[in-house]
Amino acid sequence: MARAEAFNMVNREIRRCHTSDLTAAELRALRGLLDLAFDGEFTDDDWQHGLGGTHVLVTVGGDLVAAGALVRRRFRHDGRSLRCGYVEAVATHPDHRREGHASAVMSLLESLAGTYDLLALSASEDGFGLYESRGWELWQGETSVQSPSGVVPTPGDDGSVFVRQGDTPLDLDSELTCDWRTGDVW
Repeated sequence: MARAEAFNMVNREIRRCHTSDLTAAELRALRGLLDLAFDGEFTDDDWQHGLGGTHVLVTVGGDLVAAGALVRRRFRHDGRSLRCGYVEAVATHPDHRREGHASAVMSLLESLAGTYDLLALSASEDGFGLYESRGWELWQGETSVQSPSGVVPTPGDDGSVFVRQGDTPLDLDSELTCDWRTGDVW
């Protein structure tokens, strides 16, 4: 499979590529979309979290209207280390919401599930409906992070983490621990 692929669907172009395939102009457009879609609450740490993986970019008439990324992380569950494809930076331009763009982004990101033990994401309340409709499962157990000082509970993230299980069975009622990173750990 080529590193960068383009898909045409219903008057839009959908491109899947690695961060390294994006031009400086595309990166600026992506950051602008994220800042707009998250109403100015998309931080520099959030930006860094979404880089270094696979991106899906949706353009209409040459304008970027939706995007999402899948980055590799390491999770722990029931004493096992898991390769996690973590969904980051899913956003749709406010003028193009409810047109199926986020579903198109998620479809291509989800198609990469076979290379991971699980897919995961942390959803805003606005995103719950999208992920539930696509078969994602809300994590019912406690969440935590493997911090530099050990495992630390993240109760503020309980009830916002969704997963798509792979071949590795998961107990959705037990603890799920993510790897450490700056900013929001989930």
